[in-house]
Amino acid sequence: MARFAVILPAAGKSSRFRDKEKKPFVNLDGRAVWLRAAELFVARDDVCQCIIVIAKDDQEMFRRRYGPNLAFMNVQIADGGAERFESVANALALLRPEAKFVAIHDAVRPCLTSTLIDAVFAEAKKAGAAVLAIPVSDTLKEVDEHKRVVKTVSRQRLWQAQTPQVFRRDWLEEAYAKRSQLGHEITDDAQLVEAAGHPVQVVEGSASNLKITTKADLQLAEAILKAQPKPKPAGSVHPFAEEEMWGGRGPRS
Repeated sequence: MARFAVILPAAGKSSRFRDKEKKPFVNLDGRAVWLRAAELFVARDDVCQCIIVIAKDDQEMFRRRYGPNLAFMNVQIADGGAERFESVANALALLRPEAKFVAIHDAVRPCLTSTLIDAVFAEAKKAGAAVLAIPVSDTLKEVDEHKRVVKTVSRQRLWQAQTPQVFRRDWLEEAYAKRSQLGHEITDDAQLVEAAGHPVQVVEGSASNLKITTKADLQLAEAILKAQPKPKPAGSVHPFAEEEMWGGRGPRS
């Protein structure tokens, strides 16, 4: 069985969220957003490691608040960097030898489904690199600095990237080793792997796999989660993790 490591970047500043709580740590229908993103991976037989990337300034709070969850789910913490690529690089340095593929999933995409994970993992095993994405359906406008329309951009063949983005470990590590040579306009891991010369396959995702950016997104995510079938927890629940994982707010200082 191919083994996957999962990296959950959660070290951003959440500047557009405009709340005292950063997006990954806010409560979403009973559980923290990052927990909802992580829990679909940690119970999978093909996932051998799960790493969450946390800004150094947040780690004391994070360990205090979620220590039992981290222990029960066997989630490691990596140091957040000044930018996302640095954060992911810090997590890559912690990979276990048995991990042959690496999945990178936004910690603020809590509405992912097991079906989508199955599909993108399977394609990555075949193609070497695969990302979830959805075809662009809206009309796209290019505008100038005064917000005047310059032209209408054809949406034909355009897809909006989501996560997870999944790669052969050696391809991803090679791309990160060359990161300084591959350009500064790269915006996601798939583009970095593409720039290193490797093809990336698209797997159709879902509009419900949204990334939480604003408080309005949080409300939409809650509606999506309530509409999804409720999975049954597998196995016993760690007594200290139960409150946070399955409906409460968990331990607090």
